[in-house]
Amino acid sequence: MRRLIASLVACGVLLVPAVVAQVPQVSQAPKDLDARVTKFLEDHRSDWHDLNVPEADGQLLHDLVVKGRYTRALEIGTSTGRSGVWTAWGLAKTGGKLVTIEIDKSRYDQAVRNFQGAGLAAFVDARLADAHELVPKLEGPFDFVFIDADKDWYTAYAKAVIPKLVVGGCLTAHNVSASRGGRSRGGNMTGDFYEYLTGLPFMETTVTSGGVAISYKRREK
Repeated sequence: MRRLIASLVACGVLLVPAVVAQVPQVSQAPKDLDARVTKFLEDHRSDWHDLNVPEADGQLLHDLVVKGRYTRALEIGTSTGRSGVWTAWGLAKTGGKLVTIEIDKSRYDQAVRNFQGAGLAAFVDARLADAHELVPKLEGPFDFVFIDADKDWYTAYAKAVIPKLVVGGCLTAHNVSASRGGRSRGGNMTGDFYEYLTGLPFMETTVTSGGVAISYKRREK
């Protein structure tokens, strides 16, 4: 029987269907997206008052995503979405998506409106949840993480997400002091978080002059 089937295939009588790889579908950025996001950010330049990052830090997040070609991002602490807009804009260029978590409903609702207004809703999975509970439950993996929530929980967040961070992935955090027990601009303690990160031999950590910690996972433990 096997010889018969082989002969039929060779003669072109029996056609064997090709195996088609299942490629994950990602949202495609519309051609005018850059212009739309640029206009949205310009129009709302003075509107970000509620625990949002400054423009320079948003630009940094965008550039890190694009340079690293990251596609699976997590943000802990959405606020009203300025950092999420910048991150999602970068992900729109890499074919990725952002999972962002916010506990305050009014900020969450405003963030969702901002993602829609910027034309980036397709690249964002916004969650209204307590990050203390949700982050440990997320499966991952992630290749980019931004932490900008309750500062005294930074180390706990890092411990929860670093095992889910791929090698080559990037973990970032806002308002970090590069000294033990040091205070960030917001008056919250982040020195222990910095000490924890720099004590991990498989993570390479630097802190920008603006207080953004950037850590790359160079290998597994």
